Amino acid sequence: MDLTVLFVGAGLSGLSAARRRHTDRVGGRTVSKDLPAANGVDQWDMGGKWVSSSQTHVTELIREVGLEVFPQYTEGKKVHHVGGPHAKIKTYITRILSYSPSPCWTSPRFCIDHLTQNISVEDPMSSSNAELYDGMMLHTFMEKHICTTQVKEELALCSHIVFGLEASEVSFLFLLMYSAPAGGTLRLLETTPGSGQEFRVKGGTQQLSEKQDSENMKVTTSAGTVTCKAVIVACPSHLAEPALPAEHQRLTQCLHVGHMTKLIITHPTVRKGFSWEIVARPSEDCPLSVTFDATSPRGNPALVGFITGVQACDWCDRKMEERRDAVISSLVKYLGPEASTYIHDEEKDWAKEEWSGGCPVNVMTPGMLMYYHPSLRKPFGRYTTPLHYDTRKGSKCKSSKCYLLFGLVMTAAALVMAHLLAKPELGF
Repeated sequence: MDLTVLFVGAGLSGLSAARRRHTDRVGGRTVSKDLPAANGVDQWDMGGKWVSSSQTHVTELIREVGLEVFPQYTEGKKVHHVGGPHAKIKTYITRILSYSPSPCWTSPRFCIDHLTQNISVEDPMSSSNAELYDGMMLHTFMEKHICTTQVKEELALCSHIVFGLEASEVSFLFLLMYSAPAGGTLRLLETTPGSGQEFRVKGGTQQLSEKQDSENMKVTTSAGTVTCKAVIVACPSHLAEPALPAEHQRLTQCLHVGHMTKLIITHPTVRKGFSWEIVARPSEDCPLSVTFDATSPRGNPALVGFITGVQACDWCDRKMEERRDAVISSLVKYLGPEASTYIHDEEKDWAKEEWSGGCPVNVMTPGMLMYYHPSLRKPFGRYTTPLHYDTRKGSKCKSSKCYLLFGLVMTAAALVMAHLLAKPELGF
């Protein structure tokens, strides 16, 4: 039997999904959208947009589907503002803000880089002090080992920007494991080779999914074999046969997802002298945590910004006009009055995305790595689980011939989907 979409589950969720037939797009947390620009209309990513050369499997996929990347623009002054709304606004032109000489544990770069060098990404619990670090939150570590308020704020901002969560919600060991492939937490925020914001994909990252969407899959059931282009699973994970193991069930319940609102603001001209990189401590007046240049490959100027963590929760229920006015006011404060002249503003609150429920990744809280991390890599039953992923190089799973999420940790929904669909008969 050949179908376009196969629905598993006939409850309200499954029937509602069937009634709507299918999601209007593919791509998960990648969404590319046409927006008004200086030269007509251009395309920007409202979801995941950056690729690093250290993510070898993702870059391999980009080559396989015939796409191109281009470097993130970084030239010009960068703005740095922590310490509250009345603190001094600093600017710098280096790749990362320099700190005055101080004891080694007050340097966030030394602290994180030193510890990540001893972290095993494949088996984090075999690392030195693993139980100690997984038993504490990032906030706990900062309070015990970091002396200066400024550096504490820097690391709290890193948690906001990288995870969309507060430092009190993230396992410190998870932070080290996540940042180890990049060479440290602050490297995740840089735009240098191998760092988090190194390249962008011409035409948008959603193409990575669209160019694979034409492939069919085969699902074998007790009633026969069905060939289809997509499978929507709308049944509780405990109904899977064989039953999802207890440790996998626990993972689906305890992986917290971040909260981010992403904004694209198109401009008539580039703000000369600035790179449009801003790192700021959010406040009642400034919802932004970080911004970057988002000028398109065609040269249409734009800025991308993020409202993250608890600030995203605080601002998401306010009127869109209030959020926009606060964002533009903040940009004027940091970049000058020219920032008030813009063509279009677009926002996407990923917490309200029905298929994802948050952004950018799911995060492990204290104790999760200690007790449940091994189950991410352990096959069960007759399944060749696609959870054998390479955290250092992306997430192309060769054993099951399928592509997984490009993040470090799978979403709970993807975990269940992997269990239900990763059968030997399936071909992607």
